[in-house]
Amino acid sequence: MAEKSFKYVILGGGVSAGYAAREFAKQGVKPGELAIISKEVAPYERPALSKAYLFPEGTARLPGFHVCVGSGGERLLPEWYKEKGIELILSTEIVRADIASKTLLSATGLIFKYQILVIATGSTVLRLTDFGVEGADAKNIFYLREIDDADKLVEAIKAKKNGKAVVVGGGYIGLELSAALKINNIDVSMVYPEPWCMPRLFTADIAAFYEGYYANKGIKIIKGTVAVGFTTNADGEVKEVKLKDGRTLEADIVVVGVGGRPLISLFKGQVAENKGGIETDDFFKTSADDVYAVGDVATFPMKLYREMRRVEHVDHARKSAEQAVKTIMATEGGKTVTGYDYLPYFYSRAFDLSWQFYGDNVGDTVLFGDNDLASATHKFGTYWIKDGKVVGVFLESGTPEENKAIAKVARVQPSVESLDVLKNEGLSFASKI
Repeated sequence: MAEKSFKYVILGGGVSAGYAAREFAKQGVKPGELAIISKEVAPYERPALSKAYLFPEGTARLPGFHVCVGSGGERLLPEWYKEKGIELILSTEIVRADIASKTLLSATGLIFKYQILVIATGSTVLRLTDFGVEGADAKNIFYLREIDDADKLVEAIKAKKNGKAVVVGGGYIGLELSAALKINNIDVSMVYPEPWCMPRLFTADIAAFYEGYYANKGIKIIKGTVAVGFTTNADGEVKEVKLKDGRTLEADIVVVGVGGRPLISLFKGQVAENKGGIETDDFFKTSADDVYAVGDVATFPMKLYREMRRVEHVDHARKSAEQAVKTIMATEGGKTVTGYDYLPYFYSRAFDLSWQFYGDNVGDTVLFGDNDLASATHKFGTYWIKDGKVVGVFLESGTPEENKAIAKVARVQPSVESLDVLKNEGLSFASKI
């Protein structure tokens, strides 16, 4: 069997892998020491797939959104890795990992040896076929995780011009893809079982605004039920979506966004796990020597809230990767680095809307600002208050300065006398901190 050896191996080719590679280069990695092993292409900014990649105009395409453009950094084209002496081993699936012997085995029988491993395998989508949903293997039922998925969806949008789409799921992917499909003049229906969209983050008040906004755009929202089956035409393409409440929806395209799970099966029984991920310390070291885990797969200590958490978001994917590499290189140089102290941050853009959230969405809530659908500005937000302190803030249509202000509030956690004070002061409360 062919064998290759590297000092450092990054397993995975998503956002974390690209930002880890950039940090290795900054820290002076030598040519030939580092390899990235991925079953995809060179690392790219994954959030583009649910946004501009699907737009009919101003469309994003590679090489335009390779990392690290998503954070305002240099775009790392495949040539960049070559110049730095970093080996990109692409279209390569690893089927076995043996931490004891520091060995990875590919589907084609290639063996890769490493001294230090960074696990950056990310997540995979949950599929309706996993739950045994009838007809879920029909053609034109799509999921969105990798660039191939997005390409297939783009082709379907072109082929089913002015057709009907059903989006299954009311979370991040559901909301962003519903908007993208509507922009392509597709007739869109959203279906989700929860009482409102984005229930893991949004309050009922926040959700009411977005559901109303989407409805005004012509998107039909069907809540409190789930897809239980699909019918197909003679070509095996999806034709109808059967709902649990007995309704049937016509569909030329179905897009499913019902969550994901971290890709950690290669390491089962070889590293400690916690909350569905690989347990790490605040430097992203796992329980195994010389093995680090970053991004979606890592369950790490969130110092701000004194608990172990796993975070699925691009911001954490970038920052955790950089933290791990700084730790690796500092340790080798006999130096120390400060542990990871993450402030949760989520954002989304759809139509002409753009929101940001910082902190923790626990405790009492106060809605502030103008959430009138008829308003030209619709700048509004919500504070979360726990034990007399503001612990989280959400803001729609904030300026860069206002978004910085709410991030500071979530980090500082200022005390507040009463909910009425926050209600009356609104955004000005954040600007004073």
